Amino acid sequence: MPQRHSKNNNDLAFFTYDERRKLGYGTQKERLGKDSIKPFDACCICLKPLIDPLCCHKGHLFCKECIFECLLAQKKDIKRKMAVYLAQQKQDKEEEEEKRNMQREAELDTFDRQNNSAVPTLEDGGTASDRSGNGFHGANSVKVTSYEEEALRTMKAFWLPSATPEAPERVEAPSADTCCPEGKEKLKLKELFPVHFTDVPHREKKELDLDGERYMCPSCSVTFTNTSTLVVVSSCGHVFCSKCSEQFISKDKVCLVCNRGCKSRHLIKLEKGGTGFAGHGDDLEATTFKHVGSGTGMGLSRPTTRL
Repeated sequence: MPQRHSKNNNDLAFFTYDERRKLGYGTQKERLGKDSIKPFDACCICLKPLIDPLCCHKGHLFCKECIFECLLAQKKDIKRKMAVYLAQQKQDKEEEEEKRNMQREAELDTFDRQNNSAVPTLEDGGTASDRSGNGFHGANSVKVTSYEEEALRTMKAFWLPSATPEAPERVEAPSADTCCPEGKEKLKLKELFPVHFTDVPHREKKELDLDGERYMCPSCSVTFTNTSTLVVVSSCGHVFCSKCSEQFISKDKVCLVCNRGCKSRHLIKLEKGGTGFAGHGDDLEATTFKHVGSGTGMGLSRPTTRL
């Protein structure tokens, strides 16, 4: 009785379409669930609900304590790198000065030997070449210069751990600018501004814990969710939905809550973000390696993956 084809579907000399898909070839598509998306009211650093929220001009939200600690750590790291770089510059300057002094001493020594020792004196007989350490002593002798002697004396051996040559690590001049931990653009502390959300009235704590919808638009009273497109006014920090921002604030140039004047550059769209394990956006492309399985002969591959 012939065997079923399902048991021998991998005995071909080439990969089938299904086998290539299992090995990770081609474009991999996957729909992200709710757990993979960071809530709009969560900090980009600690991924917890915002406490005293601050926002940058790119629309990233942070807790006040988290962003302060992050910028302070960056400044300490910059200060440490700058100290290492200055020490390296000082060492290079000292080595250059020492090399210049040695060259000057060598020139003076050469000048002194040329003027005071032009004619060698032989007291015990013999030739000058016999008394010098670099003279010939036979037909197979080789004359070694002082440079070659120094090279042989300080020669490094790659097979001996104690004599292995070391390459000094060069440190580049560090940048003095702190950057945003989310967008990687330059960020200063004075560029951050506070954000004020409008709470949903008449909601109990139990209801908030179940659905998490605790903020709303102060203009149209629509409850904010992860699917909402939010706009914050940087001049006052109030958050509106995109529809109210386009219909009213962009035209009237006035905040609907505090009646404070604003311009188009003050309207900043809040970025929707994924967690530390998932990205976000319409055109998302994975750039990390993934293991496609042992025994396939591929090891680690880098497929183009769209989530």
